[in-house]
Amino acid sequence: MRKMKFIAALVCLLLVLPLSLQVNAQAPIKVGLIVPLSGPWARQGQVMRAAAELAIEQINAGGGIRAHGGRPLELVVFDAGDSVERAKNAAQRMVAEEPDLVGATGAYLSSFTLAVTEVTERAQIPMLTLSYSDLVTSRGFDYIFQTSATGAYQAENAIPLLLDMAENASGKRPETIGIVMDNTAASVAFVSPIIDGDALAANNLELVVNEVFTPPLANATPLIQRVRSRRPDLLLLLPTAVSDAKLLLEKMNEFGLGRGRLPTISNGSAMGDPDLAANMPTALLEGVMSIVANWSTSGQEQMIADYMAFSGEPWMTQNPLCAFGHIWLLKEALELADTVDSVAVKDALHTMDINEGASEYFAGGRVRFDETGKRRDAEILVIQWQNGEPRTVYPASAAMGQIIWPSR
Repeated sequence: MRKMKFIAALVCLLLVLPLSLQVNAQAPIKVGLIVPLSGPWARQGQVMRAAAELAIEQINAGGGIRAHGGRPLELVVFDAGDSVERAKNAAQRMVAEEPDLVGATGAYLSSFTLAVTEVTERAQIPMLTLSYSDLVTSRGFDYIFQTSATGAYQAENAIPLLLDMAENASGKRPETIGIVMDNTAASVAFVSPIIDGDALAANNLELVVNEVFTPPLANATPLIQRVRSRRPDLLLLLPTAVSDAKLLLEKMNEFGLGRGRLPTISNGSAMGDPDLAANMPTALLEGVMSIVANWSTSGQEQMIADYMAFSGEPWMTQNPLCAFGHIWLLKEALELADTVDSVAVKDALHTMDINEGASEYFAGGRVRFDETGKRRDAEILVIQWQNGEPRTVYPASAAMGQIIWPSR
């Protein structure tokens, strides 16, 4: 009798075991998104979330993670809020509530990313980010991966590029430059190499305006009055919040500096955000340029159309594009990893070297990281507002329009 019970139990185990393994094989693999969903940067977080959700939907519709039995991906989202402290708290909640997370992306502002990655590094969660600050990958971390060109790289390469563009278009090389910037880590990372390095002297540029503000900006008048009084040949205008960009551009127009009268160049996506066009006359934006680490480019038309249909957005900026691409990079890492855990995903990202698939969503078209997590082949793009839309105008291989240098 005892023998019969043992045989019956063994048969039941053999019948149930394959089912449990099958259920486990289809359990979702969790990836995180931590972005501002409240406060002045909420809009950027919302479009990043939409793009990440689209990537998840496409990956799962295509069979999930094939190397691990077709398991689907699941996106878990956390609000980084409107301050460094809130971003760090969100990261702490993320690692506490999702112990089986295999990777994450987001943070948006470099200052937020620096705080968030202190937490994700200790939790051994690989974090992909577009944040520009050189500090992101200079802390000896193993679990951070920066897909954008750093602020220093952008600044060092942007100045000679812009001067060449000006000379080619107008026949005159700028001799003076003005800077109006917020004090976020991304803006500081872009400007510091210009002011503290030899970029000005090497390019025979005199800095005639240097104004810094803390976002959100309450009054743009004193900043733009300084610009009007000194009239630099070109202006670096560096807000990171759309509301600040709007205030600054409106004040420039009021003081007779807008509408292409003063060559104006920004850095990052705030100056190309659809909310600007929705909340101010697009004529005030015409000709404004921005140096960006990523943007919609020639050859991405189908992906852009998919995103616009999914999100209802009029175009795709660098923030949703990077969020979309990062989810695909995490998929690629999971396909390469031997096991489904965060350490294996980190190792796969460190050894990754791809020039197709997920790499097509990043400027330069090739994705590989050095030992610090910095992307080796990251490039910069220039976008410009033309006919109510910010279009990639540099380099020519990626351009969706030709650059028009504003005339004074």
